[in-house]
Amino acid sequence: MQTYQNYINGTFVEGYEKIEVLNPATGQPFALQAIANSQQVDDAVQAARKSFLESNFKNLRPVERGRMVRKMGEYLLSKEQEIAELLTMEAGKPLWEAKLEVQGAARYFEYYGNQAETVEGKSIPLGSDYYDFTVYEPYGVTAHIIPWNYPLEMTARSVSAALTTGNTCVIKTPELDPITNRYIALAAEHAGLPQGIVNIICGWGHEAGDALTSHPDVNQIVFTGSVETGIQVASNAAKNVVPCVLELGGKSGAIVLPDADQKNLIDSVRWGIFFGAGQVCSAMSRLIVHESIHDDVLAQVVELAKKIKTGPGHDYPTFGDNMGAMISERQRDRAEGLCQNAVNEGAKIQTGGHKLNNQGFFLEPTIISEVTPQMEIAQTEVFGPVLSVMRYSTEEEALSIINGTEYGLVGGVFTKDLNKAHRLSQKIRAGQIFINEWFAGGVETPFGGFGKSGYGREKGREALWNYVQTKNIASKLS
Repeated sequence: MQTYQNYINGTFVEGYEKIEVLNPATGQPFALQAIANSQQVDDAVQAARKSFLESNFKNLRPVERGRMVRKMGEYLLSKEQEIAELLTMEAGKPLWEAKLEVQGAARYFEYYGNQAETVEGKSIPLGSDYYDFTVYEPYGVTAHIIPWNYPLEMTARSVSAALTTGNTCVIKTPELDPITNRYIALAAEHAGLPQGIVNIICGWGHEAGDALTSHPDVNQIVFTGSVETGIQVASNAAKNVVPCVLELGGKSGAIVLPDADQKNLIDSVRWGIFFGAGQVCSAMSRLIVHESIHDDVLAQVVELAKKIKTGPGHDYPTFGDNMGAMISERQRDRAEGLCQNAVNEGAKIQTGGHKLNNQGFFLEPTIISEVTPQMEIAQTEVFGPVLSVMRYSTEEEALSIINGTEYGLVGGVFTKDLNKAHRLSQKIRAGQIFINEWFAGGVETPFGGFGKSGYGREKGREALWNYVQTKNIASKLS
């Protein structure tokens, strides 16, 4: 098996031990990954700090730095097939989904590279005796804790913005699928970034993760993952008075009004809960349907789920009614357990709810009905291909259901009446609202949560302000 290494100060290096990387489609190991300990974490941080202080990267004209960032994206696109093949192996995605992830990662570098020249300060009027203005400066060393559901794209999302604004980066990859982040290192070399600007390590959360987020020379932290780990990251950051961006869990719902275009709705359900085998923080996990159309919509989503084929990602090179494996046996079994608990609480599984009888980590596409707001399945993030269909009679009841969790990442409204859509959008407590299309928007649109879904924003121009600090300069004129 091939061994993949960590990347510190422009060099690929071994770790203190190696772990097996499993193919979720087979449950079998196919590669080895070097694991970093706290000493290598310190090596990576010091390399990033030295490069920030001594290289000219942060002092380049923004247009020059932006060109380098864009070049990283161009490199990823040039290796699209190669990366996608590997991503399918380590993450279990259909090949077409893996290609979309590579394209999405490249798009972040393109978008933020183009934004480099737009980070501008302001002139503040203080009268004729003063000249006052603001400038934005990078924080320094930024730490990026990457989740396993989109290991390449999530890295690109934060790293592209950090580099655009002149920071250096230490990336901790997920242990379950760390390999494709190697191409981020290769992209940095291709773009001509100085040594130490980008560093990539894989390590256990309790060891490398804690060491990185509590390191005194880390100046900013970006984390995507569970609420529990996010709290630990925020606690570590607070001890060093370090700002962080947290994207945590979700239990996102879509309100379906009686006049909704049902064909369009079903198309959105296909993407909303079965893309990525439902392992998406902003997945459409709750469908809140008006009682007058509930049974009709339920029948259609059940039909949709039954059509979806589930199998190894390499069997699905093109988009269609197909879905890959979940990331691990533990994740799959947890999702199956939540389905069974729902039945025990009085819900009804319309289709799915069980693991497949094979070597891989597959769960059937699942639709659950008769779900009430108090049930565990309505409150807990499943992170799998499991859709809860709920009914309501009044808009007030629908709002109570959709806002009735501790999360607030995404919400949706499906209706032909845009006045109603916008009125409901104002009352949904979530960081992003989709109207008549789940996952509407793109790289350009700010993304982040309310409540226990986290704080700070990724994506869009707004994300750039996470990576800079404001300096005000006031001059007394003679």
